[in-house]
Amino acid sequence: MSAHINLDAYEVGYDIPAKPGMREADIQTPCLVLDLDALERNIKKMGDYAKAHNMRHRAHGKMHKSVDVLKLQMELGGAVGVCCQKVSEAEVFARAGIKEILVSNQVRDPAKIDRLARLPKISGGEVIVCVDDVANVADLSAAAQKRGTELDVFIEIDCGAGRCGVTTTEAVVEIAKALRTAENLTYRGIQAYQGAMQHMDSFDDRKAKIDAAVAQVSHAIDALKAEGIETDLVSGGGTGSYYFEANSGVYNELQCGSYAFMDADYGRILDQDGKRIDAGEWENAFFILTSVMSHAKADKAIVDAGLKAQSIDSGLPVIFGRTDVEYVKCSDEHGVVADPSGVLKVNDKLRLIPGHCDPTANVHDWYVGVRGGVVETVWPVSARGKAY
Repeated sequence: MSAHINLDAYEVGYDIPAKPGMREADIQTPCLVLDLDALERNIKKMGDYAKAHNMRHRAHGKMHKSVDVLKLQMELGGAVGVCCQKVSEAEVFARAGIKEILVSNQVRDPAKIDRLARLPKISGGEVIVCVDDVANVADLSAAAQKRGTELDVFIEIDCGAGRCGVTTTEAVVEIAKALRTAENLTYRGIQAYQGAMQHMDSFDDRKAKIDAAVAQVSHAIDALKAEGIETDLVSGGGTGSYYFEANSGVYNELQCGSYAFMDADYGRILDQDGKRIDAGEWENAFFILTSVMSHAKADKAIVDAGLKAQSIDSGLPVIFGRTDVEYVKCSDEHGVVADPSGVLKVNDKLRLIPGHCDPTANVHDWYVGVRGGVVETVWPVSARGKAY
């Protein structure tokens, strides 16, 4: 049971979808189900890999938005802390006592900068933020001085994602020099996450993108050394690329997230042997549990997981463990499942593998942890909706 929630105060069907001890067949739907055995195996596997390659792993909290899942990643997988994308998200983990927090994004709004500067006092630990503009240095410094805290800084390099981050070595050096003299700020390293290639199917295509990123980062590190500036951490790496960064000789921290849950889109990418990564490298541990609520049409079943229960930006969900039925369409509150042989019945339950785990988790309040067909735990999606 979650250490953060007294489930006795909640009623199944009104407040929560399940309670420990219930059968999976009795869980209220649609809801998120975690296969705890698969989740724990995934977490331990990534932890063992990171340790064997002398890599730190800072688990990405934007994926699950859960204090309970993160603590499992720290306890079973040796994760050193958490990556967050927004200040409000980071505040949730700080209040939970997480000591190493990276806001792996830019923070520019004055109110958000002020909240960021308070975080070290809330967590009692280290807070790192990304910077891609020298003008941001003075604002962060002023806020940290005002709040009497220290902030660490990663300089973010755009190594191919086309989002935030500087694109030249000269800009990296300029920001690092500004940090050297900025009060209450410390340069800690570089963030170089190549997000654009994580879902490319081909292993070789992904490797080519990372090779270019490694060369770009190496050039920046060498230029900083020439200025007498040492780089402590080089952080990046995702579920589709962690093995490249871990063997690069340049990166020393991973930011993987989706490996713990897996989703249909990630599952399609191929490993070095040309096999889907959900066919051996990682297991599906994260599902939308849905119920058949109508079978008025002989060849189709209607389920209760529609658009409001998931994100379909990466495609429709896949029905787990079934080849005889297929999720083919959805609207706000309905999902259409092709059932040509009429094998499904009203109130039958199906596990759906969502197309994209991160935004799917963000539309639910609870995770129901199941082991051996029985509910073992119920965890809140702690940072749900923390987007500012």
